[in-house]
Amino acid sequence: MKKENLLFGVIAILGGTIVGYIGTDYLNRSNIPQKTVNRPADSADTQVQGEQTGNSDVMAVIEEARKDPRNYDAQMKAGELFREIKRFEQALTFYQNAVSARPTDAEANIRLGDTLFDLQRFEEAAGPYERALQISPQNATVRMDLGLTWFLRTPRDLDRAISEFRTALTIDPRHEKTLQNLAAALIEKGDKSGAGSIVAQLAAVNPGNASLNGFRSKIGE
Repeated sequence: MKKENLLFGVIAILGGTIVGYIGTDYLNRSNIPQKTVNRPADSADTQVQGEQTGNSDVMAVIEEARKDPRNYDAQMKAGELFREIKRFEQALTFYQNAVSARPTDAEANIRLGDTLFDLQRFEEAAGPYERALQISPQNATVRMDLGLTWFLRTPRDLDRAISEFRTALTIDPRHEKTLQNLAAALIEKGDKSGAGSIVAQLAAVNPGNASLNGFRSKIGE
């Protein structure tokens, strides 16, 4: 289901070593028109209308979603439209409605978690990610993002983050971003030996990973 070239909401800390896949289950995005350079600023709805050039149905989608909060498809479409232009608070309402309409839908929970993550509400994002993993436990990307919610919250919980990253690697041992995040978390914890092992795995997966030199300097290689 995943498109590894679709990386949304990249997180950069520790010198660019922590990264997240946000919204990696957003497939078929070619139907979303390109954003315009100049965007009206008077209202969120006008922004959506201006951003989605060439799509005469955008406002109708939003109105349909507002009139019928139980309409799952309309909620998901409206949420995506607002998230596309980074109006995360507006998107949040629609994704909350989508989850209320279909509580056991993995995609709705992932998008809700992603949007809370975008808003840096990391503790709240953990809940939807956990629900999504109960429904679809073999999603390494969501497991990694759950780990990031533990790494990025205040106070952070490195042990829990590391545990979630390791679980993601049991699903996909070659998951590059998880390897990268795990190496960074282990370095942050002071476990240079453990980090060295993960860095070696990361190098085997992608010798050109941009974080390798930084990792090696931190662990004394």
